[in-house]
Amino acid sequence: MISSRPGYNARRAGRREARNELDYVRPRYLSRENREARVKSNVHVRSMDMTIYIVVVILAAIGVIMVFSASYVRAANAPGGNAFYFLTRHGGFAIAGFIIMNIIANTSYEIIRPFTWIIYFITLGLLVAVIVTGQILGGAARWVYIPFVGQFQPSEIAKASLILLIAFLTEKYPMALRTWSGLFIFGGLVAVPVMLIAAPGGFSTALIVGFTGFLMIFVASPHIWRFILGGAGAVGAIAGYLWWEFSFGGGFRGRRVYAWLNPFDDPLGIGRQIIQSIYAVASGGWLGLGIGQSRQTSFLPLAHNDMIFAIIVEELGFVGAAMLIVLFGMLIWRGVIVALRAPDVFSYMTALGIVFMFAFQTIIHIGVTTNTIPNTGVTLPFISYGGTSLIVNMALAGILLNISKYSKDKNQPN
Repeated sequence: MISSRPGYNARRAGRREARNELDYVRPRYLSRENREARVKSNVHVRSMDMTIYIVVVILAAIGVIMVFSASYVRAANAPGGNAFYFLTRHGGFAIAGFIIMNIIANTSYEIIRPFTWIIYFITLGLLVAVIVTGQILGGAARWVYIPFVGQFQPSEIAKASLILLIAFLTEKYPMALRTWSGLFIFGGLVAVPVMLIAAPGGFSTALIVGFTGFLMIFVASPHIWRFILGGAGAVGAIAGYLWWEFSFGGGFRGRRVYAWLNPFDDPLGIGRQIIQSIYAVASGGWLGLGIGQSRQTSFLPLAHNDMIFAIIVEELGFVGAAMLIVLFGMLIWRGVIVALRAPDVFSYMTALGIVFMFAFQTIIHIGVTTNTIPNTGVTLPFISYGGTSLIVNMALAGILLNISKYSKDKNQPN
């Protein structure tokens, strides 16, 4: 039946055309059902991204070598005198991580989707357990012990759980970030684990988790200025906290900021680690002293963990350090490509979150060891000693590899 109202059909046709144009311009805001119907026939399966695979394996292998090189003196001088203590443990973690990465790489990422909320809440429970029963080391409580599992860091699991949750919610509620209330809800889901990690002293890990989560929200949000205002407020709050600690608080964070600005004022105390790191970096030269020839491993605290890049520069020199940075650059570059050709919002956001986390953590670690930023305990992904960190990073690499097997268009370039 044709309407008798003048212009009705023209207006209706205009609205339909506008809707079609909106669907074309912003397909990521379709419902999951419509999205699956639209992309099902356009998703193509290929082999995993071998560049990412090879780079991760090389980084893990370098990590095993450098952990041994940076720790054997300390391990030999410890009670029991086993120079291979850290090597055997880290090598075991690397093998376990390699197996986990391959299993996940060959298991569809779709399996993870229904369990994102469960993983998130389990992680929050573990973070609360750290506050209650966590073991304190280096001014922070990061570890918790669980029977039959052993000692591990829930904050590392928090990185993965938050990435998966934000990716899941971005896809399930595509219109949420168009509103202030949605932005606050997403921000709150990021803030809860950040506060739980920071409460017992894990400020650096909290910073990485917060940055990764909010950057994912930034990418998904259609209102950039809202995010910029919120992000500016968060950055201002962090800067204000550090300034207060530095000027009036006199606490652990304040002393670290002071040591960053004046490391030689307390060379045997708070400035010791960064001074020894600077010595290690400065003595590396172009080609380094050679693997196992570091002079600073006996003096640099946590040389095999939070400060391992300094030992890498000392032993492999500027050339070796530059090659390592190139490897991380290749990982990030290929990760972005995987994200851009991902077949759905969940895989797109998950891949981006993993790339953000790897990139930010690498930048912070290198910045700390070169005294570019205040000293804070952050491991170098795939390289530093630490079972939880290595296994979680390998698992995330496995998810990235699995996503790389799927693309929206078989004609997309590699």
